[in-house]
Amino acid sequence: NITLSTACSSSLNAILLGAKLIKHGLAKRVIAGGTDALSKFTLNGFNTLMILDKEHCRPMDASRTGLNLGEGAAYVVLESEDSANNSGKKIYCEVSGYANVNDAYHQTASSPDGYGPYLAMKEALSNSGLSPSEISYINVHGTGTDNNDLTEGLAIEKIFGSEIPYVSSTKPFTGHTLAAAGAVETVFSILAIENQKVFPNLNFKEKIEELNFAPVTELINTRVDHVVTNSFGFGGNDSSLILSKY
Repeated sequence: NITLSTACSSSLNAILLGAKLIKHGLAKRVIAGGTDALSKFTLNGFNTLMILDKEHCRPMDASRTGLNLGEGAAYVVLESEDSANNSGKKIYCEVSGYANVNDAYHQTASSPDGYGPYLAMKEALSNSGLSPSEISYINVHGTGTDNNDLTEGLAIEKIFGSEIPYVSSTKPFTGHTLAAAGAVETVFSILAIENQKVFPNLNFKEKIEELNFAPVTELINTRVDHVVTNSFGFGGNDSSLILSKY
């Protein structure tokens, strides 16, 4: 049993660690994920930071004013390819790339140019051997805060240039489930591959002025081969995971 605590990237880092254990032959099968319980302590903490939206959160929108807190849990079963095939289990997708980085900029904020998110996605792509043009969909961290959404968007533009894949935040469906968010959104990403769909970014109305792209606002049926899912934690602990159709 191993417990990781890296704020909002905790459960994604649990999945990354599970993948590494399997890759290096230390385990054939790993259950990885996370959970987080909503409490007055958590609510008051985010309220003190003045990043709670009293209305429905609006990730990637020009009018965003903060996040909605959520509560949840999600876990996935990771298994080596040989073990999964020998046991006859259905394989939903494969972990093709991952990265955990830290820009060490601030305790609660991303660097203005999005250096941490940029490094996480760049290193995950390098780890996977995929090119940016092969990514079908990015499930962004997309909290609805002024700092996160702008800096994550700038990082995406720096990597993908003018060929940005479908982008959406699924946090309007769940709220920000904090330590559980990475695992919850990994499940969304698996479902995107399984069902060949991209999920809408709810409550979006107006593009962020500094960005040249907007998120998906409707459920889209499309080919989904490779998905990037991002989770960025306080203290600059940023992680990206790439899941691919098997």
